[in-house]
Amino acid sequence: MNHLASPPRPAPSAETFIAEARALLGERGFTTDPERIDTWLTDWRGRYTGRALALAAPASTAEVAALVRLCAAHGVPIVPQGGNSGMAGGATPDATGTAIILSLRRMNAIRSVSAESGQAVCEAGVILQTLHEAAEAAALRFPLTLGGKGSATIGGLISTNAGGTQVLRHGTMRAQVLGLEAVLATGEVLDLMTPLKKDNRGFDLKQLLIGSEGTLGIVTAATLRLLPAATGRATAWVGLGGIVEARTLLRQMERALGDALEGFEVVPAHCLDSVLAHEPAARAPLAERHAWNALIECVSPSQDSAVLREALEAALAAAFEEELIADAVIAANDTQAEAFWGLREGISAAERALGPAMQHDISVPVEAMPEFILAAVPQVEAAFPGTRAVAFGHLGDGNVHFHVLAPAGAVRGVWEEADGKAVSARVHDLVTQWGGSISAEHGIGQMKVDELARLHDPVALAVMARVKAALDPAGLLNPGKLVRPPRPA
Repeated sequence: MNHLASPPRPAPSAETFIAEARALLGERGFTTDPERIDTWLTDWRGRYTGRALALAAPASTAEVAALVRLCAAHGVPIVPQGGNSGMAGGATPDATGTAIILSLRRMNAIRSVSAESGQAVCEAGVILQTLHEAAEAAALRFPLTLGGKGSATIGGLISTNAGGTQVLRHGTMRAQVLGLEAVLATGEVLDLMTPLKKDNRGFDLKQLLIGSEGTLGIVTAATLRLLPAATGRATAWVGLGGIVEARTLLRQMERALGDALEGFEVVPAHCLDSVLAHEPAARAPLAERHAWNALIECVSPSQDSAVLREALEAALAAAFEEELIADAVIAANDTQAEAFWGLREGISAAERALGPAMQHDISVPVEAMPEFILAAVPQVEAAFPGTRAVAFGHLGDGNVHFHVLAPAGAVRGVWEEADGKAVSARVHDLVTQWGGSISAEHGIGQMKVDELARLHDPVALAVMARVKAALDPAGLLNPGKLVRPPRPA
């Protein structure tokens, strides 16, 4: 982490704002102490470090609204922040030191969990793992999970429209949000919390706010859908000869297992090797090394694990007879299943330990993904000698993490800013040529804002800019993220 020697001295007008904000929120809710702020000035990946005028931590929606009105009156930019575990620098302030960080972490109440309605009402600062535990206590589950569940907050997940490993069956965060509460740039509270299956009163404003990365409003609470707790689970690790075979296997599993199929992840040999080398306790699930691996998970609220394992075993046996797969093992229990998932979730840390890399969160149509990988990997490696390109992740929903590892001897922090940017531009060009997206689940933040402007449909960009101008005309909400301000005429 880059630690800052001291924050910039606030201007006289800023001193007035600071005094009023401190009076509003109290010492616990507002600070200019560099030691208390410093931790939150750098993003999780350590790629972006900014400065902040202050750190605000309101305890209620009313306090958020009052603070936003105060910021609007003084022209103070606001950078909303949840768990600060985002992957695109979307919660990091810029270097000017004029913005405040607005932390939602104190707003961490789960207001209700209802088994009858299958819904939870949460404040924005609730940690995802805490919601999982609350749902489990009520014999329910929240159908979205990811590696950062111990730090990611509900507000951050909504603001970035997060994905995870269950999107194949349940969709992204957008599909889990039944109602929403947000504070707009004016300080007005937009209350859309009541969940209605049918509501034709014009625009669905909550969907506009989901995925807007705090540029249109600050999410303060949400009504979320919950599902009955799973009574059965079956997990398998499969060895494959190639990524094309993985796609064929995916389609066979969909037909054989139906709605029980909840996850289908692909892991190339290089990624598995990296995890095994990085984690002393990790063990290879299969006796032999395979070019590609698939992690398959089935979950059911009505069938027990034995029935699911039988169904999964039968589906895999059919695939083996067709010579589609080389080997497979079905987890004997939850402990072994979690060990399989630990291999998948350990990839990012293991790859990072190898040295500098450019990470790309991309999607293309599922049917095109194998061909994209087979075409893009050699093209990138040929264009940038010494690099190693690897793709892994959520094949079931057309989203893979396309990492390009730097040549041996590359200096971390230097290579990324030089060759790394050219690498990302090439990857994004290829993704665009294949009709895909340069951001599948991590958001745009500040990391990809220039690339979005370069590659996205100009009409779509113009509409986004007009929406931003309408809801935040002063440009105070998360400036520099996602939406570029329109150029002066």
